Amino acid sequence: MGSDATNDLNKACYHDASETQLRDFYAAKASINTNFDVPSIPPTIPKVYQETVARFGKGTAELAISHFQGVIQNFFVGLVGAKRVLEIGTFTGTSAIYFANALKRNGVEGGPDASGNMPLVCLDISEEFAQIARDNFEDAKVDDYIQVIVGDAHESLASLEGQQFDVIFIDADKVSYTAYFEAALEKQLLAKSGLFIIDNTAMKPAVELIDCPIPLSKDTIPESALSHENINGYRLFGYPIHEFNEHIRQDPRCEAVMLPIFTGLTLVRLLDNLNN
Repeated sequence: MGSDATNDLNKACYHDASETQLRDFYAAKASINTNFDVPSIPPTIPKVYQETVARFGKGTAELAISHFQGVIQNFFVGLVGAKRVLEIGTFTGTSAIYFANALKRNGVEGGPDASGNMPLVCLDISEEFAQIARDNFEDAKVDDYIQVIVGDAHESLASLEGQQFDVIFIDADKVSYTAYFEAALEKQLLAKSGLFIIDNTAMKPAVELIDCPIPLSKDTIPESALSHENINGYRLFGYPIHEFNEHIRQDPRCEAVMLPIFTGLTLVRLLDNLNN
């Protein structure tokens, strides 16, 4: 085939689509996994995002996970064959709707199990966000999968002692990441061969702290991370994210890998589980 004919064929097939469009089509569009009875992207998710933007503004709405992240996290739920998921930080319910759909695909039925526990437990400190999430769960027809617990997550985690989860997703206040991780381990909330998924572990304020020893101190923090104009961002995000990253990196109990996507997505499994 001549070069002109080849060029004409390429134009006909690809419609001048960019590589980004190609990736988006297969990664985060309704076109992915068309053979699923339960779709990879729940049909109500665009509505949840639009209503969140209308109510809180686009900046706040971006606290929700993206389509691609939802698809990735659900793949991990399927990979470990999860029957129960714990979510720390629910916002208006986007990630929980994805998780509930993934549990459906794993064959998990809605409603409490024999012990009275729901398949998906969501923790959030805000009653306002929790009620919006409940409404969104009902609209998505996954409310029978989900228990929402409102309050301080430290106390909520303690109240879950005796339960176990196959996936624990942490996406709440960054200052408490290490404490949430340790509380989950102390209360043995993660099942054997379970998986932690931790969001926002490569946020920009943590960049200048790379390889700083922990615990952080004025002697070890770079001057740029101590400047007045940046101090709130570093204290709320940079410092705790860096300390969490170093904590799990140096923890002999676990294996961690950070996926360099979005603002960082870290997966953690416990090494003790590998031998059980």
